[in-house]
Amino acid sequence: MYAIVNIAGQQMKVAKDQQVYVNRLPNKEGDKVTFDEVLLVDNNGKVSVGAPAVSGASVSAKVVEHLKGDKVIVFKKKRRKGYQTRNGHRQLLTKIAIDGITLGGTKKTAAKKAESKKAEAKVETPKKEATPKAEPKKAAPKKEEKPTQTDDKN
Repeated sequence: MYAIVNIAGQQMKVAKDQQVYVNRLPNKEGDKVTFDEVLLVDNNGKVSVGAPAVSGASVSAKVVEHLKGDKVIVFKKKRRKGYQTRNGHRQLLTKIAIDGITLGGTKKTAAKKAESKKAEAKVETPKKEATPKAEPKKAAPKKEEKPTQTDDKN
């Protein structure tokens, strides 16, 4: 059984008894944490997909420790200009251990969604009875215009 869950702005695939490094969480070491935004759950081949999250599903975890990630060196250089800068960065991380994945409430499986959409498409809407259309009106005859008199003085 595994789940895809949104933890601290990142989507991660987690399973029971797995340890995961995530962006720093505000909880203290030893605290229990629950993540309610579960996007997908696979329970031995039965896949539950959320829209956007699976309702009632949650992932519980325990904060193991807070630590810093490996150092990343950022080096910038412009050749023939005498410009060089060197900066380092260490990301703040939290190590969590996944305690369990719970499925609560209604399950929405991908197969059931497809069946429900097909069923909705098959439902026929009652057709409106055709009303007799009125005959189009005939255009009024054009008026004959009298030629205007022009004065020809040469």
